[in-house]
Amino acid sequence: MKNRASHLSLTPDAIADIPESEWQDFRPGVSLYPLHGEPPGRQSSALLRYQPGASVPGHTHLGVEHIFVIQGSQEDENGYYPTGTLLISPIGSSHHVTSVEGCIVLAVWSDGIQVE
Repeated sequence: MKNRASHLSLTPDAIADIPESEWQDFRPGVSLYPLHGEPPGRQSSALLRYQPGASVPGHTHLGVEHIFVIQGSQEDENGYYPTGTLLISPIGSSHHVTSVEGCIVLAVWSDGIQVE
């Protein structure tokens, strides 16, 4: 995969301008816009777009994962995360993510994930 430019505006208008054809299916109801590397693999990043009610199944982090909630909200077994929240999941942590209202997040992985 070709890496994207080293900068990207993460405003709602800029994200809305990303062509639909550049979003990839990730999970049912969840699309991925790759930014760097081969998401969700080693040294990679992407935007994830959750439709209302979408979820990502339980998974374990093989490296550190950073999630920044840009729009909407998501939740897991540990809490509710509205717009502006930064989540850092350490190596070996596990969770199942859902988004009742839908959301867009920036995800940065130091290593991949293992789906449970």
